Amino acid sequence: MIEIPSVDDIITGEQIFQTAEAIADWQQPNGMVLWYPGGHADPWNHIEAAMALDLAGMRPEAERAYQWLADIQRHDGSWHQYYLADGIEQDKLDANTIAYIAAGVWHHWLVARDPGFVETMWPVVERAVEFVLDLQTPRGEILWARHADGTPWSFALLTGSSSICHSLRCAIAIAELLGHERPDWELSAARLAHVIRQHCIGNAPDAFAPKARWAMDWYYPVLGGVLTRTEARARLDARRDTFVMENRGVRCVSDRPWVTAAETCECLIAELSVGNREQALKLFEWAQALRCDDGHYWTGIVSPEEVHFPADERTTYTDAAIILAADALSRTSPASGLFIDHDALPPLVEIDSDDSINNRAD
Repeated sequence: MIEIPSVDDIITGEQIFQTAEAIADWQQPNGMVLWYPGGHADPWNHIEAAMALDLAGMRPEAERAYQWLADIQRHDGSWHQYYLADGIEQDKLDANTIAYIAAGVWHHWLVARDPGFVETMWPVVERAVEFVLDLQTPRGEILWARHADGTPWSFALLTGSSSICHSLRCAIAIAELLGHERPDWELSAARLAHVIRQHCIGNAPDAFAPKARWAMDWYYPVLGGVLTRTEARARLDARRDTFVMENRGVRCVSDRPWVTAAETCECLIAELSVGNREQALKLFEWAQALRCDDGHYWTGIVSPEEVHFPADERTTYTDAAIILAADALSRTSPASGLFIDHDALPPLVEIDSDDSINNRAD
């Protein structure tokens, strides 16, 4: 019997299981997890939901979610950005959401230790990673997306590239588990990490589109495990007062009082990764204000009006973020350290630090 995550004095295992059941209730028969009934699904948040289902012991539901991705993967290894129950809503091919399959498969391995599942998903992961790495620039950053016709977008995103770096290390771990050598993946991950670090310390200001207004650009280089511990602590310290609203949580943008439970949970995991447990616990406790009686969570809230936004929206990705945060705080599952213990993933290989950081893409 799997142990369900719980956090003393904040949330019980029964409540976490109720939230997982709420996600499963909105899962489609084909395995797709919509944001909410009648809404859309995207591969990144869909995978986050699969991770949460695994943590609640709902392995068949989690594996149906991964099978849906395997079933609809395009021949080039990609997925579209948004899917509806009966078709495609947005046909853009987003590199970050495509890479995240590696994090999901590695998470499932850590929880279930099922080599057959990993072997089955290996071709899916391999094709996805090759698609993503084809968008890497000579300098190392990875362009955000391709149009459905194959035309690449002209810029990279710091949040997306930080998440991709973590996903690449998960992909390398999967390759090592199965006995495959992928030195090109290792080099690509190292080059990506190098340009992210250089950008964060001010040496490559034009590497990523300017998104400093967004909280995710603040904490994702930490969450993705790209920075050293000292750099990560300094980065969180530098803008915590900008994004954290006392007794509320993390605002999604610096200039609006819009707090979301999902970003609050992601941020608290970043805080955990640098040892700031008390700050993480506070954030998790504040996020519970958005819990509904049925186990779902409101997406966000506006202060001081105390109205939900988007109006009356509850989302499976928010539910999933709560479950993953509870697991990270409680260290319940074997996968609880995936976004905290970055040294547990294959290390980034050493590259020549004198390699020109000014080598832009055309």
